[in-house]
Amino acid sequence: MGARGGDVTYDGRALMINGTRRLLFSGSIHYPRSTPEVLFHRVLHLPSVSPLSFAPLNKWPYLIAKAKEGGLDVIQTYVFWNVHEPIQGQYDFRGRFNLVRFIKQVQAGGLYVSLRIGPFIQSEWKYGGLPFWLHDVPGIVFRSDNEAFKFHMQKYVTKIVDMMKSERLFASQGGPIIITQIENEYENVEAAFAERGPSYVRWAASMAVGLGTGVPWMMCKQSDAPDPVINTCNGMKCGETFLGPNSPKKPSLWTENWTQRYQVYGEDPRPRSAEDIAFAVALFIAKKNGSFVNYYMYHGGTNFGKSASSYVTTSYYDQAPLDEYGLIWLPTWGHLRELHAVIKLCQEALLWGRYTYYSLAKLQEAHLFRTNSGKCAAFLVNYDKSLVANLHFLDAIYELPAKSISILPDCKKTVFNTAKVSARYGERTAEPVQYLNRSQQWEASAEESNIAGKASLVAKGLLEQMSTTKDVTDYLWYTTSYNHSQQDGQITLHVDSLAHVLHVFVNDELLGTVHGKNHGELPVFDKPIPVKGGQNNISLLSVMVGLPDSGAYLEKRFAGIQHARIQGTGNLSRDLTHELWRYQVGLRGEKVLIYTEEGSKQAVWNPVVSFANKPLIWYKTRFDAPRGTDPVALNLANMGKGEVWINGESIGRYWASFKAPSGKPSQSLYHVPRSFLNPSNNLLVLFEEMGGDPRSITVDTISVARVCGHVAESYYPSVFSESKHPYVRLGCQRGRSISSIGFASFGTPVGNCKSHAMGGCHSVASRAVAEKACLGKEKCSIPVTTSRFRGDPCPGITKSLLVVAECS
Repeated sequence: MGARGGDVTYDGRALMINGTRRLLFSGSIHYPRSTPEVLFHRVLHLPSVSPLSFAPLNKWPYLIAKAKEGGLDVIQTYVFWNVHEPIQGQYDFRGRFNLVRFIKQVQAGGLYVSLRIGPFIQSEWKYGGLPFWLHDVPGIVFRSDNEAFKFHMQKYVTKIVDMMKSERLFASQGGPIIITQIENEYENVEAAFAERGPSYVRWAASMAVGLGTGVPWMMCKQSDAPDPVINTCNGMKCGETFLGPNSPKKPSLWTENWTQRYQVYGEDPRPRSAEDIAFAVALFIAKKNGSFVNYYMYHGGTNFGKSASSYVTTSYYDQAPLDEYGLIWLPTWGHLRELHAVIKLCQEALLWGRYTYYSLAKLQEAHLFRTNSGKCAAFLVNYDKSLVANLHFLDAIYELPAKSISILPDCKKTVFNTAKVSARYGERTAEPVQYLNRSQQWEASAEESNIAGKASLVAKGLLEQMSTTKDVTDYLWYTTSYNHSQQDGQITLHVDSLAHVLHVFVNDELLGTVHGKNHGELPVFDKPIPVKGGQNNISLLSVMVGLPDSGAYLEKRFAGIQHARIQGTGNLSRDLTHELWRYQVGLRGEKVLIYTEEGSKQAVWNPVVSFANKPLIWYKTRFDAPRGTDPVALNLANMGKGEVWINGESIGRYWASFKAPSGKPSQSLYHVPRSFLNPSNNLLVLFEEMGGDPRSITVDTISVARVCGHVAESYYPSVFSESKHPYVRLGCQRGRSISSIGFASFGTPVGNCKSHAMGGCHSVASRAVAEKACLGKEKCSIPVTTSRFRGDPCPGITKSLLVVAECS
């Protein structure tokens, strides 16, 4: 039986379903960034059976099930206008874009849905989710009190609402959708539109409410959200920064609790610890009367194709509770799971109790909730980032680690502390299973750089790139000519670009490549160029790495070559900006769909040896799907920049040559969903833009090969256990079991799950106990008690158990 809604309303404390206040945990999972179905392989050691046996496993339901197991009540998703209406009036709701199917699978999984229709979404998604054809609507001004934009916005929002109604998916119809969102973080740009900003907010709210969904609407980061629309918070610290609902009749909702910072090319990952996320959640609920928390993202997934916005990596929020591949990210998933369970124990006191605030010291405080019936819950907060605090509260003393919150579901006993992680740890690994290093495996086809006589259009002046390419390609060729005379002397070419990458060719010879950075640095080429007497062709390949996704007046954004001039050591100074330019939209290989089976037959392929490490080369090979059930990725760490297709499906852009400050590529592994694969003979085509050797590529499988648990005997028992004692829990991903114990120590082990050693106190029975409890099992638990380890190895000393195990 799936989640069924009902009458959804709200008061000043919470959303109410069928008249009952609900404390809800939610997680963002975006349907276009994952796949509805995935094929897992299983190795069969039977002589009469093929070594690869296929069994379909729906990935959406798997992610939904893991979210529910993690303690979530709701799945939140944006609605992606530009994938559903890529051409005006032509809609697409197939495959990864099947919104109705996704919502029905959430319902079947027993969870509710928070639907963020937008239709502007930002989301590090190209053009903020708006279809590019809107750009060409006469007189349009995006996201303002502009009749052209409002007409198309209302038409699309109405279509989505009507689709949900026709499938009876709103809670008012018995469906899972309990809340919907109109617009997105509009307050960030509202002032830029002067009086047309606030009037647009009022119109958008009125239009949405008028659609009669029967469920509440919300606007995130919109303090002037008109009644009855609820204003909500986005960010990492809503427990500290949120000013609260703009009406005492509205509940306190957190629509985006960022589980990390999204990553861009040229930067290292910016992870967020499980402890910090848990602290923020507990503080929001305790201090801001929060009753709805959504993790953005709970599963980030993959920016397939050209869907990512400017400079954003193909991997999206990989360190969310469920990683890019759908694997549990440890310990975040487990720590939050325990947090959710503990807070649910406090639900009655939180939603119906009287609130009392206690200032205990300069950096310590308590939040208490007590009902008339005697239900009581307390949250003890230590803001100090470096010192442990001993707090006197209700005639008892509590020790709180630095920057932590202790939760007391009965106002007496600490059941959970945000800084003490008892959930298991895991270490994800990538194992190469196929080396594509033989020259005979690869073929190459050069992309044309001489497009002077093959231009698709000619214009005087430099055209804006996005308006010219219409979001069908990252690439635009600009070509002009210069007639050189000897008296001009040495020639210097200067080019300013507002795109992301610029390749400069003179007479078909690549003279240099420059690129920008995410935080404002733009590509500039300023170098002497070799020229010959007479006519010289200057070709500039301008490259986008995603369209912009935010900001006011998005429709007026400029990309591409902005200015070009040549300077001679003689008297020559010539501005090329307003001269005659020839243009070619896209690449030859794109036009023939060279990455498909049929398209690849139209290209001339050559042995790879003479093409490796050269720019603008298409490469092609074949490979078999790896055995087993583990997720698959391509390791492209030694390539340059480009895009990859598997059997005609783009797995996204790569840019390994743009190193992060750590000296490593921002992303090396590129997810290949198993649903993209055949058992054998898979077509792999990539376009290498900078110059890389495809013989360095490996096909890897991804797994959590090492797991670990570290718990002190003084720590609180898990809320999921009936035991009075804490215990270490270990678990491998599905299909794997614990094959060995790499380290085990009950006593005073030194270090952590990544680096450890025995301390001065150690039980010699540690390894034997761990092996007996865990070997050969997918999951196991070991109580942290002296009796389990045949006595106390060091009486009077607080001990802990640290176990590291291998999965295979």
